[in-house]
Amino acid sequence: MPLSAGALETLTAVKAMLPQNCINEYVYTNPRSGKPFVSIFFSWDAARIRAGMPELRIHDLRHSFASFLVNAGRSLYEVQELLGHADIKTTSRYAHLSRDRLNAAVECVPRI
Repeated sequence: MPLSAGALETLTAVKAMLPQNCINEYVYTNPRSGKPFVSIFFSWDAARIRAGMPELRIHDLRHSFASFLVNAGRSLYEVQELLGHADIKTTSRYAHLSRDRLNAAVECVPRI
């Protein structure tokens, strides 16, 4: 899956902060084992609680990602590919158009 320029910048910054002996093929490793974490549950749980959003699920972020893309004018096919959906129907349930986007769409119809 492609990463945005912002995501790549973040990963580069993280790598630059690591001690040389901690740099390997994984972004984040367990300091005890040197292997990648097998779960992000505890980190995710702590982050969402600190953000005051204890009900937020990672799955909710997939919906937001899809909606941001569609509202930015990306096609459902592009969003389908980025989310890894086999069926476009699944993607259409993820992507929610904003009220502003819908209002702009109806303004495209000429007045009679």
